[in-house]
Amino acid sequence: MQKILVIGLGKVGSLVGTLLSKKFNVTGVDKTQPAVLLPFPVIPGDISNPEFLEQTLAGFDAVVSCMPYNLNLPIARKACEQGIHYFDLTEDVATTAAIREMAKESRSVLAPQCGLAPGFIGIVGMDLAKRFTKLRDIELRVGALPRYPNGLMGYSFTWSPAGVVNEYINDAEVIHNGVRKMVPSLEGIEMINIEGQEFEAFITSGGLGTMCETLEGKLDTLNYKTIRYPGHCSLMRFMLYELCLKDKRELIEQILTEAKPPVQQDVVYVYAVVEGWKENRLEREEFYRAYHPIEIDGQHWRAISWTTAASIASVVEMVANGGLPSKGFIRQEDILLQDFLQTQNGSFFN
Repeated sequence: MQKILVIGLGKVGSLVGTLLSKKFNVTGVDKTQPAVLLPFPVIPGDISNPEFLEQTLAGFDAVVSCMPYNLNLPIARKACEQGIHYFDLTEDVATTAAIREMAKESRSVLAPQCGLAPGFIGIVGMDLAKRFTKLRDIELRVGALPRYPNGLMGYSFTWSPAGVVNEYINDAEVIHNGVRKMVPSLEGIEMINIEGQEFEAFITSGGLGTMCETLEGKLDTLNYKTIRYPGHCSLMRFMLYELCLKDKRELIEQILTEAKPPVQQDVVYVYAVVEGWKENRLEREEFYRAYHPIEIDGQHWRAISWTTAASIASVVEMVANGGLPSKGFIRQEDILLQDFLQTQNGSFFN
C-alpha cells in the first residue's frame, strides 16, 4: 500500500492526510480549498458525483473517508468494487452494517469505525478484558470537551455536528443483564468524578462498534457512554424532544454550530473499566487518560482532531505493514493495543 486518497479535508481529514504523508504517497480530495497549506496535492471535486468518485479512486491502493457518516457508503461501495482498501471514522450503525455485508466478498480491507469512539476506546477495552479469566462488566467512556467551558451546555463543536446529533438520536446497542439489546440514547445518566471535577455520562449510539456481538454471552454488562459537563444531557433532550427538533437534523446542526463554535483549547477524556475474575479473584482494571492539544509540524491541533486522526492513521499503518488482515472486515476490538501504540501514529497516545 503506497498511494492513499484522503476524502474530506476538514479539521480531522487535513491532519489524517498530513500524518499519512510521512509514510505514504497521499492525495486529498475536497469541494473547497483547505484552510491550511497541506504537504500533499489536493484534487478539487464533489465525491457525491458517482462518475467523479469512480475516476478519482482509480489507481489508488487505499481510500480514507473523513466525511460525515451519511456520505461514507457510496465511497465504500466504489472502493470495494475496485479492490481498494477502505477506512472511515463513522459511528453510524447502519453504515457499518452495510459495509460489513460488502466485506464478505471483498478483495480488500473494509475498516469502518477507526476513530476515537468507536475505535481506540474499543481497542483499550479489549486489552483490559484479555487480562481476565471471566468477565463481568465492561464500561467505556469518552468525552471531547472544551477545557474551559462556558454557558449552560458546556460544549463546543470541535467534532462533526452531524455525527454528534446522530449519536444523540439513534438507539444504542448494549449488553444488560447478559442480554444484548437496543436502548435509547441520552438515557442512563451517571455522575463521574475525574481528578476532583464532576462530569456526567450518558448512553449514545455507535461507540461500541461491533463489541456487543463479539462479547455476547460472555459478560453481564457492556455499555458506552459519552462524557459531558453536568446539565448537557437534559438540555439536549429538551432541544431534540420537547422542541421536536429530532426530525430536523440540518436545522439543529446549524443552530448548535453557530451557538457553540470550536475552541482551540479542548480536552479528550478516555476512561475504561473492566471487572471480572482472574482465576477465583474478583478484580477491576482501569484505563484513564486526558489528552490535550499538541503541535505537529509547527501547527496547533486540537485534542479531538489529533486523537481521531492518529487513530485511523495507525490502523492504516497496521494494514500496510501486515499487522492486520489484507482483506475483509476489520473489527476494532481485534486490534491489539500494544501493536497499535507501536505504530508511528499510535505513539502519539503514549
